[in-house]
Amino acid sequence: MKNSLAIISLVCAAAMAHAQAQNLSAEDLNRRTIERRAVEAVIWGMPAVNLDLMYQAMLKLGGKPNQVVYWSRLPDWKNQTLTPNPDVIYAMPFFDTKDVGPMVLEIPPADDGVINGTVMDAWQVPLEDVGPAGVDKGKGGKYLILPPGYAGAVPDGYIALPSPNYRGYALLRSILASGSDADVAKAVTYAKRIKVYPLSQAANPPPTTFLDAADVVYDSTIPYDLRSFQSLDRVVQAEPWLARDKVMINMLKSIGIDKGKPFDPDAQTQEALNSAAREAHALLESRYESMFRPYFDISRWALPAMPDYLKASTNGFSDPDAYPVDSRGLAFTFAFFTPKHLGQGQSYLMTLKDKDGQDLDGTKSYRLAVPANAPVSQYWSATVYDRATHGLIRNMTRSGRGSQSPGLQKNADGSVDIYFGPSAPASKEANWVPTNPSGRFEVLFRLYGPERPFVEKTWKLPDIERISAQ
Repeated sequence: MKNSLAIISLVCAAAMAHAQAQNLSAEDLNRRTIERRAVEAVIWGMPAVNLDLMYQAMLKLGGKPNQVVYWSRLPDWKNQTLTPNPDVIYAMPFFDTKDVGPMVLEIPPADDGVINGTVMDAWQVPLEDVGPAGVDKGKGGKYLILPPGYAGAVPDGYIALPSPNYRGYALLRSILASGSDADVAKAVTYAKRIKVYPLSQAANPPPTTFLDAADVVYDSTIPYDLRSFQSLDRVVQAEPWLARDKVMINMLKSIGIDKGKPFDPDAQTQEALNSAAREAHALLESRYESMFRPYFDISRWALPAMPDYLKASTNGFSDPDAYPVDSRGLAFTFAFFTPKHLGQGQSYLMTLKDKDGQDLDGTKSYRLAVPANAPVSQYWSATVYDRATHGLIRNMTRSGRGSQSPGLQKNADGSVDIYFGPSAPASKEANWVPTNPSGRFEVLFRLYGPERPFVEKTWKLPDIERISAQ
């Protein structure tokens, strides 16, 4: 104990000496403390902020908790969530059990359609997957979302999902049979068979309210400024503290976020928080590129996932010796869901670089040669995102191409060439995805219903290659 105290004294003395050597005033030290802690708060709070921003966008639509945001047609660039899929019909129930108690989420059976998706808590920790790759195995089911500490009985016929938080949401995708207008309409109709209602009204459920986001800019891209802290404050005020996060109570209090009190930083603190948010952004951006480890031995395509985070989240952070906050924070800078069972319903590959290792540049033209016999039971697609925001590039006529895209041209051997660039190659517009010449971009390749050749890597996706503009 004496040795420990001596070491602590030496460390404190060294810190004081360093501060004095830099001629730091008490005001300087306080500002530096706020900035350091605020940087960590941004990273720690990223998944909850990410969800709150989607929740706020729902409220701007005129919605309320326990209603469903959906898109009545395939999403375009106005869907400014993080790396959304423009080739499915989204339905996003936002639930809040605080005042109404347990909430029922009814998933229809996979008869006239298919739902892939996951129910998540306020920190986007998966409670369970739904649909054919989930617990109901395509038979449909009544998922019962339970509030924190719920001790009541769970009626027969329900799939109980205890949650440590009051709020959360489900990311549900109604999968298309094809890209035709008729099949899009059919997927919308199928998605609207989803039901959300309180368990207390299960005997006579009220109609589910659906909010159509197709014609609005639904923006939940991450703002690296004071707004991130305002969002984090809303989460702290609404949700109970989890045991794993109690170390953050005092940390947040020191930057002005304190349960039961208004968040009202003065001008000087606001400046420090804005500076910290910018630093956190730069730090996360530097880590982003290092995340990508090639999935195949022939190309740079990588699984956009952090194994330590996925392991921890799918197990509900139950390992007392692991809490990968950095990986979790990074994940939610560019994505907005965590599957419970990765790879069973869908798999993803992502790239930021071309074959030569250069950033994908919106001023240049590229080709991706998708080999024949893609190993999917449903479909594949390649989608372009703004490298700066991880959202769909604004004001583009389309954001991706895939196996279900109407008019897609195939080569004689069954392979498909997808083109990216500011203008379409001659006679290749059906296979072209436009890019913004003023910025960089990234590409996400989706495989819905991935099959063994993908897992076993006997089917491989080559790099995107730069080509001459035509």
